Amino acid sequence: MLDLIHHFLAVVMSLLAPSRPGKHSATYLASHPAASAAANPWSRPWTGPSAAQVREIFTPNDATVQLRACSVEELERRYAAAFAAIGVDYWQNVAGPDHSRAAGVAA
Repeated sequence: MLDLIHHFLAVVMSLLAPSRPGKHSATYLASHPAASAAANPWSRPWTGPSAAQVREIFTPNDATVQLRACSVEELERRYAAAFAAIGVDYWQNVAGPDHSRAAGVAA
């Protein structure tokens, strides 16, 4: 008996209040264009340096053994120069009023 009542109410409701198409129906998808792929940042290839390039910069070799005696600021400058050589902007974290413009921080 409950199935009959449920079926009757479902038919009456479908006649009185027609439903909109569901979000996965062909009618809904045809009326709503898909989002463009350009908005997705993962749709374009990686533009930064490769892992091998970064590893080459940070791995100590004969020329960088002497860097252990350098100050942190000098080491940051050398890393920035190495990244600039491959075309990547490296943000330097140099403190002080003299270096605030070079570090990219608004004074």
